[in-house]
Amino acid sequence: MKRYDLRHLKGTFYDRMSEIMKEETSTKEVLIFLFEIGDFTPIQKSADLVKEQGYELMNSLKFNEADWTIVVKSKG
Repeated sequence: MKRYDLRHLKGTFYDRMSEIMKEETSTKEVLIFLFEIGDFTPIQKSADLVKEQGYELMNSLKFNEADWTIVVKSKG
């Protein structure tokens, strides 16, 4: 299990998240992503990105007033 804090990227974390899922993970690994939610748009966009990358969204929850956490697992 690996945790990635993408909050410093604000609303531009999608490319880095995609890069991590493509290049930095092994088969059946669980990843935790932490990002800033702002207007809640990133929640659906991140879920869509997870699906596009062939990962399973295991959990999605509000971490605090400004941040969101998603847990994903590789299907491969």
